[in-house]
Amino acid sequence: MKTVTLDIPDTINLDKKEIAMIIASTLYDQGKLSLGQASELAGLSKRTFAELLSQYGVSVINHPATDLTRDIANA
Repeated sequence: MKTVTLDIPDTINLDKKEIAMIIASTLYDQGKLSLGQASELAGLSKRTFAELLSQYGVSVINHPATDLTRDIANA
């Protein structure tokens, strides 16, 4: 796992857990991490991470529309 150091202005009042959640939810939303990988990055269980996603404007259902079209065609 990579370690990244960020310089965040003192005026932004975020703790480490919230920063990890922001990064994990963004990477999950972009499809770069699975739910399990993102929850691990955030330091949370899959269930807790999934429950918190909506607070960050991210849907727990993270599939492209093409998957839905393919699933309907195969039904």
